[in-house]
Amino acid sequence: MSTNPPLSNLQMRLLKLYANQVSEEDLLAINQRIVDYFAEKAAKAANQVWDEKGYSNDMMNEWLKADLRKNKAG
Repeated sequence: MSTNPPLSNLQMRLLKLYANQVSEEDLLAINQRIVDYFAEKAAKAANQVWDEKGYSNDMMNEWLKADLRKNKAG
């Protein structure tokens, strides 16, 4: 017999929301806010790594121009 793990705090919050009648328009708006939140969080993390590594736009442009395939053996 397998036991299901307890619901996460996010799942519990969403279940409370879904207990109310929510229009399709509201669901789409809520979904977009969730997407925006995680996109912003990922961008902040990427910016932090960018700053810590000392990356620059010039460096990224050079990497884009580089033919990395020619450096691989095989």
